[in-house]
Amino acid sequence: MNPQNKSFPVSWDQFHRDSRALAWRLTSEGPFHSIVAITRGGLVPAAIIARELNIRVIESVSVKSYDHQSQGKITVLKAINSDLIAADASGQKLLIIDDLVDTGATARAVRDMLPNAHFATVYAKPQGREMVDTFITEVSQDTWIFFPWDLDFTYAAPIAGGTD
Repeated sequence: MNPQNKSFPVSWDQFHRDSRALAWRLTSEGPFHSIVAITRGGLVPAAIIARELNIRVIESVSVKSYDHQSQGKITVLKAINSDLIAADASGQKLLIIDDLVDTGATARAVRDMLPNAHFATVYAKPQGREMVDTFITEVSQDTWIFFPWDLDFTYAAPIAGGTD
């Protein structure tokens, strides 16, 4: 990570609150037939949203675009179930969930698979924001979000520098 980039660590409590806030925001968009979670980051918010909106059908799509902190080419590791692709084409309301839209590359790839689905993320960066229909918090493009599953407890230096 570039030192001038900002880091935004998110705790489990905060992520749960933000995911529930996303569910609240989505209530007026549904009801949804099913959720497609983008793995891996979309799995946790998809579970929370499925509970809050009483959605029982959850599918996943696995799209790889990052190696640690550098973005690469898009690779589909697991495609979406053909029944859900047909459901999207026939007008059933599907919901795509991810933790974050960054540049929009992953979102674009999944949107191409389910062009009629409602796309929602917990966090959004400016470059990818146009790819999602609903999100909770926008962060600057140069911010790196550390999700709770990425973190361990450790010392954090003061923002302005120094050690005391």
